[in-house]
Amino acid sequence: MAAARRWRRKCRTRDAVLALLIASVLAPLALYSGAPISPFSGPALTGSAFVRDPPNLITRNEAGKRLNALPQDTNDPVLKIASDARDNVGTPNVGDQGTQLGQNGGIQQVVMGSNIDIPGESRGSKDGGVRNVEEAKVLSHDMSKRKRADGVVITLEEGAQLTKQSGLTNIGAAGDNKVSAMHNAGDLNAHLEKEINDERSSQQITDSTSKESGAMITGSNTSYSPTSSDKTILVLKDQLRRAKRYIGFLPSRGNHGFVKDLRRRMRDIQQALSGTTIDRQLPKNVRGKIRAMESILTKIKQVHDNCAAAIDKLQTNLHWTESQLEANKQQANYAAQVAAKALPKMLHCLALRLTNEYYTSSSNSKHFPYEDKLEDPELHHYALFSDNVLAAAVVVNSTVMHAKEPANHVFHIVTDKLNYAAMKMWFLANPPVKAAIQVQKIEDFTWLNSSYSPVLKQLASQFMINYYFHTPQNKPDRNPKFRNPKYLSILNHLRFYLPEIFPKLNKVLFVDDDIVVQQDLSPLWSIDLKGRVNGAVKTCGEVFHRFDRYLNFSNPLIAKKFDRRACGWAYGMNMFDLSEWRRQNITAVYHYWQEQNEHRLLWKLGTLPAGLVTFWNNTFPLDRSWHLLGLGYKKNVNPKDIERAAVIHYNGNLKPWLEVGLPKYRNYWSKHVNFDQAFIRECHIHP
Repeated sequence: MAAARRWRRKCRTRDAVLALLIASVLAPLALYSGAPISPFSGPALTGSAFVRDPPNLITRNEAGKRLNALPQDTNDPVLKIASDARDNVGTPNVGDQGTQLGQNGGIQQVVMGSNIDIPGESRGSKDGGVRNVEEAKVLSHDMSKRKRADGVVITLEEGAQLTKQSGLTNIGAAGDNKVSAMHNAGDLNAHLEKEINDERSSQQITDSTSKESGAMITGSNTSYSPTSSDKTILVLKDQLRRAKRYIGFLPSRGNHGFVKDLRRRMRDIQQALSGTTIDRQLPKNVRGKIRAMESILTKIKQVHDNCAAAIDKLQTNLHWTESQLEANKQQANYAAQVAAKALPKMLHCLALRLTNEYYTSSSNSKHFPYEDKLEDPELHHYALFSDNVLAAAVVVNSTVMHAKEPANHVFHIVTDKLNYAAMKMWFLANPPVKAAIQVQKIEDFTWLNSSYSPVLKQLASQFMINYYFHTPQNKPDRNPKFRNPKYLSILNHLRFYLPEIFPKLNKVLFVDDDIVVQQDLSPLWSIDLKGRVNGAVKTCGEVFHRFDRYLNFSNPLIAKKFDRRACGWAYGMNMFDLSEWRRQNITAVYHYWQEQNEHRLLWKLGTLPAGLVTFWNNTFPLDRSWHLLGLGYKKNVNPKDIERAAVIHYNGNLKPWLEVGLPKYRNYWSKHVNFDQAFIRECHIHP
């Protein structure tokens, strides 16, 4: 009996050991085999300690983390999923939808999207067994607690169907019910790495676009989560800005389909932004609009993300801007010419009042004193040709004021018939102290006619009439100053007929009406001109006063006769030796060149080019201190040079009697105007 009892105890012990061994071998097979359970089935899982001991799940989770301190194998897809679930989820809820335990222990999951990182996890055995089975169960259920931001958990059959329809990637699917096939390191891991790399490559394109807009927008299966209360509005505005930038490039590349779609998306964004200041006011479907706009912007960027379109567009804009600038310059130049040559109403008023006074006054008061000095060659004679009464008055007043012996100065003023009465009445009412004065009109020179003067014949020609009065408006002259009507007046050409106008004089100082005299000019009559006819200040310091800036050197007649780099000289204050003029017959030289330029092929209209060719090699250079130029266009003339100059010249468009005149230089001119004079007060002429 005792022996039998010992044998039975040994059998029970052996049976228990065998049962434990069988259980330890069969348990993994039972856990990792079987059909998958749908993640949407709803009822809670049953079996094992997973349900029996929910309070201990957190403790097991912590224990599992300690076990994971061992070296990890990054190639196990099952453990990758379990690790991802454990890292992202806290305490699990039994019965949640998600990845679930199958009948035979297989874990199957499909993860869509690209926002989930899949770290590696250690493997418990050489054949791929899980180190902590219960922890894997818990973590697999924890996966279902996540809100699906980037994807959903589906079964293998659903994943395969979705992949076939939309081309999305399935990660972590087990093809059969065997543990060894699931952990095949040679095929399964290579396939998973390829899928993950493809998914991440597609994600990088979307992420680069999302960084520009400041939002996490990753295609059609990614939700947008702004980090601030108004982040969505900022994203919408940024998308609208980028869309407007692209809309200018698309037509030039012929992508009209993109244009239509992009405009529709822009309207959607504008409607969403209309009247909104905070995110709460945006419509509910704003995320869909953001994804739709981001999708088309990504497509456009892939097609147009290069510099060629931008360069073409910028070059087009540059050419258009340059053409507009040139047109505006021409208009501004034309307006400046009109402003410079138009007669201000105050000066027009002065001329009218003086003319009225002249014809209503008695005839006894219409003669100037000192008329016996008009032909005395020993005196200092001035020639002034002008139709501006006030300007002529300043020239005479400033000269007499600075003259040491005013009685030796004689002024010869020539004007046209229209201004003759006003000019004469002014000097009758305001005669210069001790100086002699004479006022004439062009019509008194009967010898000056078209048969004698080529310029008069040209001014009356049909060519000149067409040039001035029939020029097409859409083809303006490149330099509108040459169309100034002053060139139709013979007053500008009288300077070439000084010997004929003053037959008994030997020397005459020619002055323009836009000068101011600041010193005694008597020493000019004692300068020896060395046999030259013209004494003038040269303008070598000014590049635009070279001969090639005035004359057409492409014409062989000009190129053969003159030096293109020769210095020009200033008109406006010139000492002419009339005796030498007559001896050399300079008037005939002038007529020759004027005839050669009948069709304006040698130079444009004007008297300076004609003077350059007429007095070529016949001009004596005066000291520069006698004549200072530039007060009618330069804004930075040295004040010390102005003070030292004997004559300052307001050559240019900014005359001192015009509102456009430079204020800093006006006082040099206005101080010679008597603003207390009755006619000036009546016409409201002020300094």
